[in-house]
This record gives sequence, C-alpha cells and structure tokens, in this order.
Amino acid sequence: MRDNKKEHWEQVYINKTPAQVSWTQVVPQTSLDFIHGFQLSKNASIIDVGGGDSNLVDFLLQEGFQNITVLDISSAAIEKAKARLGKKSDLVKWVVSDITEFETTEHFDLWHDRATFHFLTNENQIAAYLQIAGKAINNYMVVGTFSDNGPDKCSGLPVKQYTEIQLQRQLNKDFKKIRCINQDHITPFETKQNFLFCSFKKKVVN
Repeated sequence: MRDNKKEHWEQVYINKTPAQVSWTQVVPQTSLDFIHGFQLSKNASIIDVGGGDSNLVDFLLQEGFQNITVLDISSAAIEKAKARLGKKSDLVKWVVSDITEFETTEHFDLWHDRATFHFLTNENQIAAYLQIAGKAINNYMVVGTFSDNGPDKCSGLPVKQYTEIQLQRQLNKDFKKIRCINQDHITPFETKQNFLFCSFKKKVVN
C-alpha cells in the first residue's frame, strides 16, 4: 500500500501543473497568519510536512527564516519546488519520506501540516504520525485538515474529515489546543473546500 501511495503522488506531480491540483494556493495566507502569531525567531527550526510544491517555503525564506525543512512523499514535488526556488533552494533541507516513516533526531519549533494528516485514514497510520510528531516537536504545531463539511476524497484518495473536538482529541496526549478556525479554500477551478485549521502547543512534561 505504501509503494502505491508514493507512486500515486509521484504521478500527480509529474503529470499535473499547480493549476490542475485542488490544493494550490498562490499565497498560503492562513498558514502565514498562524505562523506570525507565534513570533518565532528567524533561526527557529520549521518543518513543512507534505510541503511538496507548496509556496509556503517561498514566503518563509522571503521573511528571513533560516532553518526550514520541507518533507514530502513525492520526490517529483520536491524537485518542482527546488526548480521554482532556484539557488534559494540551497537554503532549505529537503526530505523525501512518507511522514509515517520519517526518522529524525531534530527537534522543531514549528511543525506545519496543511492537508497531509487527513490522508491518514487508519489508526496505525495516525498513531505513527502522532508518535513521530510528539517526539520531534519542541513548541508549536499547525494542522490543516478537511472539516466535517469538507470533501471526503482528494486527488482520488479517501480522506478523514475532522471537527475541532475530534482533532483536539487525536492530539491531546502531547499537545494543548491554542485556537481553531474553519475556512473555505477556493481551488484553482473555483470550487470550495472547507478546512479546519488548528494551532497547538507542546505540553510540558513534568
């Protein structure tokens, strides 16, 4: 199943332009708003999980952040992002990995995930993600998933929809909710997808 999932995303990024996929954002404003609210230092360690060909990294670099990691299951997505950034891509650490198999000794001040978590549809996948995140995150987490009013599929794959309470319950072991918002994402083909965005703070272990 894992290999099929990777192959699916490789083909998506090889064969489709940003205008042909639903998740494209010219300006990832909601993510930026959450990030700005944390008032992170410019050398804060940031990871964009499932960042692929997202424009978020462009804006973070433009704002002077110096310690950015972008992770995606698709090497084709990451190559697209590198090509877009040109020489600036050397300032970013790029990781090709399924997030449920991500191995790292790094600790991140901010873990950002827009639209990866909702593709984890069974308990083993979710548990693996949460275990990795729980160990790797020092401070903050931002997660964007489809809400209970959002689609039940994306890119031909099933997704798991979340209410604020359901997402909080999943993350409650290691994280305390800061705030949540619901927002309509307008796709490049002008359809609406309702997202739930939530920010969390890592709990202090006594």
